[in-house]
Amino acid sequence: MRTIEYDTIVETVARLCIEACYNLEEDVLGTLQKAIARESNKQAKQILTQLIDNARIAQAERIPLCQDTGLTIIFVEQGADMAVSHPNDRPKATLFDAIQEGVAIGYERGLLRKSVVTEPLHERTNTGSNTPAIIHHSIAPGDNLHITIMAKGGGCENKSQFRMFNPTESKETVAGWIVEVVNQAGANACPPFIIGIGIGGDFEQCCLISKKALLRSLDSKHPDSFYAQMESELLATINRLNVGPQGLGGDTTALAVLIETAPCHIASLPVAVNIECHSHRHKSAVL
Repeated sequence: MRTIEYDTIVETVARLCIEACYNLEEDVLGTLQKAIARESNKQAKQILTQLIDNARIAQAERIPLCQDTGLTIIFVEQGADMAVSHPNDRPKATLFDAIQEGVAIGYERGLLRKSVVTEPLHERTNTGSNTPAIIHHSIAPGDNLHITIMAKGGGCENKSQFRMFNPTESKETVAGWIVEVVNQAGANACPPFIIGIGIGGDFEQCCLISKKALLRSLDSKHPDSFYAQMESELLATINRLNVGPQGLGGDTTALAVLIETAPCHIASLPVAVNIECHSHRHKSAVL
């Protein structure tokens, strides 16, 4: 059994939170560059150029890409042959404790806005640490620890939707609903978007895989040709909506549509649309 020091996990998570909020991933920057080359609308082209300039300034000056530094989503894959070495003064501390501590340190050290409230409907008091983060944990073979963090802004998350279709619905009906969800999001979710689609599973798994889809490289394709074609068709249709960068019109309403699927009950056809803004902040590490 391999052990990883508790403090190593804390520091890794803290670093990932800061780096995600300061440095836009290369695949996002590359996709924005390609969008500029294709864009026919002069104003849209200018906005896309400004988004790239904003990313370069954030990286050079070590400041957040966006004032909304997001709710922290953690995908952690723990090797079955890996354990956490606990601090002597905290023998009952867990992997989850290390992750939450790392988020709190990262948001304080990185001067990132803290956006989490204690409860949703009554007092809504800010926790002052951007914790608790939302943690999705899985077990895999091996002795490594894979950690991926996503800083998910509230504006785009608010426009995400879920629907349970009848299992007899056609691809065209499902696709039409997805396009309408994106159209309704409009300028309020800070386009151009990255759109994660979950199809299948059940109520909660469908939403989870729609968010996990956002972690794929933007130039990747679904391995099943049916869904790969659906991704391409949806992207083309969405980019004809003329929502455009920042909702001011143009050919670039979305940068990518990424579909993930899961087996589901014969009586169900769940579909989730998770909308991500152009400031697509995520980082990963393997310990």
